[in-house]
Amino acid sequence: MSSLRGFEKAEAISFNQKPNQKNQTKRTKMPKEAYVYILFNKPFGVLYIGVTSDLIKRIYEHKNKITGGFSAKYNVDKLGYFETCGDIKAAITREKRLKGGSRKRKIELILSQNPTWRDLYYDLLS
Repeated sequence: MSSLRGFEKAEAISFNQKPNQKNQTKRTKMPKEAYVYILFNKPFGVLYIGVTSDLIKRIYEHKNKITGGFSAKYNVDKLGYFETCGDIKAAITREKRLKGGSRKRKIELILSQNPTWRDLYYDLLS
């Protein structure tokens, strides 16, 4: 028990130090994979473009209307298309590009990967 307390103290000291102190090692985070996705309410219906680092969780939130907003108001909860990006910055850049594009181009993108307009969320779960 006493050795555990010593460990806790050492960890507490380590995390309370300022980053520019000599004995502080720099901690870097691994970049998380990120996703850009397009939801729809019915084939050729209302579209919604979003970005997330946890695709399954985010689509679950849309389906259960946890977040409210546009997707809940228009019942946009079917995953029609998604892309994997290297990190969140790349995903946000891609999201902006997609949002700036025409509706026709967004539908073409969905049809290129998902011509039957099935809900891809269930594919992710299996």
